[in-house]
Amino acid sequence: MKPAPFDYVRPGNLLEASALLLAGDGNAKLIAGGQSLGPMMNLRLVQPSVLIDIAGLPELSEVSEDDAGLRIGACVTAANIEDGRLPLGCAPMLQRIAGGIAYRAVRNRGTIGGSLCHADPAADWISALVALSATCEICDAQGQLRRVSVQKFVTAAFENVLSLGEILKAVFIPRVPAAARFAHHKVSRKFGKFAIASGTAFYNPEQQVLKAVIGATYGRPVVIDNATELFGGKPGAGPLRFDVHSALDLLKANGIQSGASCQTYVTTLQRAAAEIFDS
Repeated sequence: MKPAPFDYVRPGNLLEASALLLAGDGNAKLIAGGQSLGPMMNLRLVQPSVLIDIAGLPELSEVSEDDAGLRIGACVTAANIEDGRLPLGCAPMLQRIAGGIAYRAVRNRGTIGGSLCHADPAADWISALVALSATCEICDAQGQLRRVSVQKFVTAAFENVLSLGEILKAVFIPRVPAAARFAHHKVSRKFGKFAIASGTAFYNPEQQVLKAVIGATYGRPVVIDNATELFGGKPGAGPLRFDVHSALDLLKANGIQSGASCQTYVTTLQRAAAEIFDS
C-alpha cells in the first residue's frame, strides 16, 4: 500500500506550524520522526490532506537543565537521549529507557514528543514519564503555553488532550534525587517489538514517595500514586514484600480481567519493585 495523495509544508517556526494545523481543520498532520505516522499512512489508516514537517524547528529541539529539572524539546530523538547528547544529570534513567525502545533505526528518527502524542499504550516513554511525574508543555496558535501532566496528557489508547492547533512543545522532568530508585521492566514477544506488559516503579526516600505504573494496557496506564498498599507497609519502616493480591485487585478494578494478562502485568511490576528494593 501507498499513502493517499497529500500536500507537504515546512513551517519556519512553531507559531506558523500551529496556524497551519489550525487551518487544516482536522485534516492536517504533524510529522517529525514519522515512525508511527508513516506506516499508518502507507496502510491508509490515516489520510491527511497535508503534512506539516516540524522536525527542523529549533524551538522543538531545545534542551535545558536547571535546579528544578530537565526540559526536553518534543523533537529530540530517542537516539540523542540514548547517546547522552543532552544533560541527563537530574534524570539519568532516561538514557536506559531510550536505549530499550524498539530498534536503533527507529530510535534514530523517533522523537519523545511523537511517542507521547501517538499515545500508544505500549510506549515506554508514557509509563516512564508518568512514574517520574513529568509535565507536557503545550503551545497553541496564539503562542500561549499550558502545562498538563503526562498522566493526564494521554486520555485513552491513541488519544491525547491536544486541541486543534495545539502542539506539544517540550517535556519537563523534575529533578530526581540521587537517593531515588527507578526501574522499568517490560515483556515483549520478541526483542525490539512492542511490549505486551510493562511495570515501572519509582521510590524517592527523601519525600517517602512510592509510585507504580502498569503499562501496555488497553488504554491509559494504571497509575498507583501511593503504592504502599502494594507492599504492605511504609517505605523505610522495614522490609517490604510485594502484595500480588493487591496488584491483581488494582488491575481488575481498571478493567483487566483475564487471568493470564493479569499475571503478566503483575510479574513486570513485581520485577521492577524487586529492583528498587533489592538494590
